[in-house]
Amino acid sequence: MRLVLFGPPGAGKGTQARKISAHYGIPHVSTGDILRAAVAAGTELGRQVEATIARGELVPDELIGRVVAERLGEEDAKAGFLLDGFPRTLRQVEILDGILADQGVALDRVILLVVPDTVLVDRLLHRDEGRPDDTPETIRERLRVYREQTEPVAKVYRERGLLAEIDGVGTIEEVFSRITAALGDR
Repeated sequence: MRLVLFGPPGAGKGTQARKISAHYGIPHVSTGDILRAAVAAGTELGRQVEATIARGELVPDELIGRVVAERLGEEDAKAGFLLDGFPRTLRQVEILDGILADQGVALDRVILLVVPDTVLVDRLLHRDEGRPDDTPETIRERLRVYREQTEPVAKVYRERGLLAEIDGVGTIEEVFSRITAALGDR
C-alpha cells in the first residue's frame, strides 16, 4: 500500500502514522526525520540541508524530492510506504508524481486528517513535546501557512479521487478505525 498522510500541525499525524505503518507493515517515511538523520549522519545531502537551514531558508522542494526519491528507492519501501510531510506544495506533488512514475507505481490513497482550528490550538498548547514557539499567535500563523500551501494539494488529490478526509477528533483508536475503514479494512 502506497499512502500519503497529511493534516495541520496538531492533527495527530505522527501518532496515526506509527499505527498505520505497523498495521500495514509499511515504512513510515517522514521527510522531517530523514532530513534530521541526514544532517546527523553528516552525509552530502545532510550538509546541504544543514547549510540551507543555517541560512534561515526553507529546504528547497527539489532537495526534499531527492531525499524522498532516495528513500522510496530503498528495499523496504518497494512494496509500499506511508509518506508523512510530503508533498506539502503543488510543486512537491509534481515531484512525487515524477518519482512514482520513475518507479512504475502509483499512490493508493491520500489521507487528510481534518481537525477544527480550536481543537488544534488547544492540542498544540497542551502537548507534552510542545515547542518553545507554541503560543496561540504562532500556532495560528502555522495553521494559516499550512492552509495556504496544503489546501491546493488536497484539491489535486480530491480531483484524482485519491483523497480520504478523516475526522481527526476523538480517541487515537477512533481516528485509526476511521482511517482503516477508508483504506478498505472493515
